[in-house]
Amino acid sequence: MAVKERKFVKASSGEAVKTTKSKTEEKVSYTKEARHERATGKRIIAIVFWVLAIACEVVFFLTLNKTIYIKNYQLYVQIGALVLDLIFVIIGSQFWKRANDVDPASDANSVKFFLQNQMGLIVSILAFVPIVIVLLTNKDLDKKTKQVLVPVAAVALVLASLLSIDWNPISEEEYQATAQALKGEAVYYTQFGKSYHLDPDCRALKNSSVVYEGTIEEALDAGRNDPCDFCVEQ
Repeated sequence: MAVKERKFVKASSGEAVKTTKSKTEEKVSYTKEARHERATGKRIIAIVFWVLAIACEVVFFLTLNKTIYIKNYQLYVQIGALVLDLIFVIIGSQFWKRANDVDPASDANSVKFFLQNQMGLIVSILAFVPIVIVLLTNKDLDKKTKQVLVPVAAVALVLASLLSIDWNPISEEEYQATAQALKGEAVYYTQFGKSYHLDPDCRALKNSSVVYEGTIEEALDAGRNDPCDFCVEQ
């Protein structure tokens, strides 16, 4: 079987490089303060999207009590508000998770650790649970509208929650320990994978057309905080 041709790219510059299993030079500051500063921008973007999501929730309620009324299109406006609510919640959650990859919380305080890492889930609940409750308990809502909106809102709640949960959050302590253990070592990761690899010839990378080579800090900041099982076994 022919081996797929792979292109190795420097994570820091995007320049193509020859496959090496070498030391790397860290060009970006990864101090706690520098990481916090970079994460702040991502968190601000996340909050903006979440505010937009809550605005869509408000619009939904305003259409439900007919403060906003568009004859013949009311149901479509309500569905549109739910869909946009879902989109904004998910986008905000992705930015928030990327911020946590750059600047993770300490696990010394378990409550703070949970709240910071699962803020996307909390926003999902705030954005959709009130809608589901009102739809189920509103006796004045006509049957046809309820039959359409309840499933849409319920599915939106489930999707928003599942896609907003951080299933594998890394703590500041884990970040520091991993960065120290692999200090200067090149690691490898792909555009869509969740793992970082120690071996450029790892079998999990064989079918990847583009492989990024960089420091462990760059991999962690890109959300690749899961060590490859195949590489660890070697």
